[in-house]
Amino acid sequence: MPSTRRVLRRMATVINTQGLHRGTQFASRGPMDQLDICAIAYTVAEDRPAPAVFFADEVASLALIEASEPAMAAICAISAALDTEPCETDGEPDYIEHISNWAATRAPFSSAPPTVSEVIGRILRAADTLTEQTANPHAA
Repeated sequence: MPSTRRVLRRMATVINTQGLHRGTQFASRGPMDQLDICAIAYTVAEDRPAPAVFFADEVASLALIEASEPAMAAICAISAALDTEPCETDGEPDYIEHISNWAATRAPFSSAPPTVSEVIGRILRAADTLTEQTANPHAA
């Protein structure tokens, strides 16, 4: 199982080279398929291509992503690096909704969603935070 830091850094590379899907479902078909930030976390963490459900079935996509411990660890790390808190679904924080919405929608007082560079920067910041926590586990 890859480390969360490694998954995050690989996610940044994938987004840099393949872009980021910000529409309906978790992926879109085109000359180069694009994936939502959570779908990218899944494909990188599981080291596999995007499953067909990412293009057509949001409920099945959510279940697949939630079942992947390394993908959820990366998603939670990104969520922790954001300036907002995740909403709750069934009394639990909804980390997937949190980062998918952050990457795809305009923030209050902003004219557009975060740029691809801003998304990559936040992912790398989450990876750096994990590196710092590992290097100094007693830091507050």
